[in-house]
Amino acid sequence: MRHKKSTVNRSFRVADQIQRDLAELIRELKDPRVGMVTVNAVEVTPDYAHAKVYFSVLLGDPVECAEGLNEAAGFLRNGLFKRLSIHTVPTLHFQYDQTTERAADLSALIARANATRAKED
Repeated sequence: MRHKKSTVNRSFRVADQIQRDLAELIRELKDPRVGMVTVNAVEVTPDYAHAKVYFSVLLGDPVECAEGLNEAAGFLRNGLFKRLSIHTVPTLHFQYDQTTERAADLSALIARANATRAKED
């Protein structure tokens, strides 16, 4: 059991390091489609072959931003090779994360419901 736990911990550490390094590397991109990106989470497959990178974007179109990031994935992966001390640097797959958007929508709905209830009381 101990081996499995240490493998899981290592996977989390690698994902965390990838997340931090990618945040810096993405800032260096010159692609106009890639705006102010926040890397929200990274999920690495157990064999480290692939990493799903969930991001949100403050300014710009999320679909265009995802296209720009996925086109730059090879460049970003190269940057990770230079920074990470692991044998296999995963292939990166960028996916727009709508969590913060949904949270804002839910907050607005709750505020509206509370305002309506307050008027009725």
